[in-house]
Amino acid sequence: MKEGRKREIKGWLLRVAMAVACPLAIWACTQVPITGRSSLQLVSDGQLASMAVQQYSDTLKNSKLSKDAAKTALVKKVGTRIADAAEKFLRESGQEDLAGSYQWEFNLIEDDDMVNAWVLPGGKTAVYTGIMKYTQTETGLAVVMGHEVAHVLASHGNERVSQGLLTQLGGTALAVALSQQPAEAQQLYMAAYGLGANIGVLLPYSRLHEREADRIGLVLMAMAGYDPREAIPFWQRMNEGAGGGRPPEFLSTHPAPDTRIADIERYLPEAMPYYEKARRTSKR
Repeated sequence: MKEGRKREIKGWLLRVAMAVACPLAIWACTQVPITGRSSLQLVSDGQLASMAVQQYSDTLKNSKLSKDAAKTALVKKVGTRIADAAEKFLRESGQEDLAGSYQWEFNLIEDDDMVNAWVLPGGKTAVYTGIMKYTQTETGLAVVMGHEVAHVLASHGNERVSQGLLTQLGGTALAVALSQQPAEAQQLYMAAYGLGANIGVLLPYSRLHEREADRIGLVLMAMAGYDPREAIPFWQRMNEGAGGGRPPEFLSTHPAPDTRIADIERYLPEAMPYYEKARRTSKR
């Protein structure tokens, strides 16, 4: 084989190795808060947050906001407390830049048949009135909000997009994919969040992500001063509400009811010190 051809092949192999090694290096350096799991994140959260703004705007335009002032105020109150706890956690973890990068917004959408809530990258949040019959109390709502904000704090959406970039577009950077393969990149984003084909319904997270969101969410609600033990009766109400029929959208692909509650009971000792500290601080 000619020397020039050998160098060409060697260079190609080096580029392939670097293309594989770089994503793996990022993966090895990125950890999910609290759980410590290594997470594949090839995209900046800022890029996803920018894309989410338009998706959120489209959702609100195609939805009816609740006119119940009391419930709307409650959603904003609980959401703000949970978001403040998330940012406090990040600051205390030495991630001040990330803590100040969110643009939180909380809206209650009128749809009693939709038992759901979600938060997009960057903090744009929707809660549907259908889930309020299960939350029942402010603390019950904090369980939901803690769980959903936890998805954002853990960058689960980023991980879904990154996995798609790696498997479908060969690890191409999102910005490059948007400029060179806009249709494929947009399809990838929509596949991760599902907001285009079905307004207001995010595609379900994996069971691993759901377990992490439960665990992180308990800590966030505890830091916000809400009793994390209330997560157990909330999930019991959700499971009983399913009544053996089709489960609410919020429960799709979630861990089995008994498994989820057993996991929450196992996570509670980790969250309770945060709750006790928040209670002591509030009494000063």
